[in-house]
Amino acid sequence: MILQPLVPVDGALPGPVLTEIATLYATNRAFFELSGDFPDPARITVEQVATALADELATDSAEVLLARSAGRLVGLVVTLAHHPDPASGDPDPWIGLLLIDAAAHREGHGRTVAGLVEDRFRTAGRTGVRIAVLEDNAAGLAFWQAQGYTELRRAENRERGLPCRVMRKEL
Repeated sequence: MILQPLVPVDGALPGPVLTEIATLYATNRAFFELSGDFPDPARITVEQVATALADELATDSAEVLLARSAGRLVGLVVTLAHHPDPASGDPDPWIGLLLIDAAAHREGHGRTVAGLVEDRFRTAGRTGVRIAVLEDNAAGLAFWQAQGYTELRRAENRERGLPCRVMRKEL
């Protein structure tokens, strides 16, 4: 498995890559029904994904990484080197989003990608990593707990005010 940074070319994301990513997003309909990130999770478009990724990349310290296994896109992860609100006083980096192709769930790709992201942060000298998991996302909560993340507090997510659990893992 390799992680590749998604880098805009001349201010735009390459069309073929966007199509791959939109396909990946579309496989995760159940998650997007919970998150409300798209108006119709059954019909996520390339244009909507392009806008969502541009919004992610507009955040200081954000990075979008593509996870490929045998050349196939199996996942995507958005990381933040710092909490987007400087007033938070939060010293840890964040995993803002981890998506794995739903057809490849339960094959170990999520665990591998999370481990690679944690290794990147560890190599950068970071001592912990955080994630906010939607309260209604029972599968997501179970996944992150199995990876060793523990709940710090309950809060609302920044985008839609949905209840979530802020979790942390010591690196």
